Amino acid sequence: MASKRSNVIFVVDDDAGFRSFVAELLATAGYRTEEFASGSSVVAAAAAERPAAVVLDVQLPGGVNGYEICRELRDKCADQVPIIFVSGERKEAIDRTAGLLLGADDYVVKPVDPGELIARIRRLVDRPTSVEADSRTGLDSLTKREHEVLELLAEGHPQDEIARELVISPKTVATHIQRILGKLDVRSRAQAVAVALRRR
Repeated sequence: MASKRSNVIFVVDDDAGFRSFVAELLATAGYRTEEFASGSSVVAAAAAERPAAVVLDVQLPGGVNGYEICRELRDKCADQVPIIFVSGERKEAIDRTAGLLLGADDYVVKPVDPGELIARIRRLVDRPTSVEADSRTGLDSLTKREHEVLELLAEGHPQDEIARELVISPKTVATHIQRILGKLDVRSRAQAVAVALRRR
């Protein structure tokens, strides 16, 4: 695996229109991109030149889906390469949970808001390399209630459902979530859930 990290972002999607859309969007943000229509060559490409991130479609042609590519990238690159799943078909909470459990750093569904996608990618690309280690340690500092909130988030429950389940107000849930993000040193709920799932 090459040690040099570039600013290139791999965009893996069988939809040429979506690849072009993401590539143009990332170019305006100052990133280079390489486009892949299938997952077969992505792992080898990542070994030759470690990308800044991988935007990876869940549904891919050729019998190898995004989940399998994610596993292979994690085996070869550990947590050094941020992976963002995108999907137009797998949109349910259980799909997002599966993607995060397999090692993705984020999961977004199509249609993708351009500003949101850039923001998510920037957070992952610019994060310190020690975030994951700090986040794992931060789990131990969570209160019992914060663990309960994080567990329900990991199961895919929205904020209002968590409030009903724990018999607290949605505002209190929001406060707990903000404290969880701070203690785990992450910037999004998806990243917090990813930390929790990997710790299991």
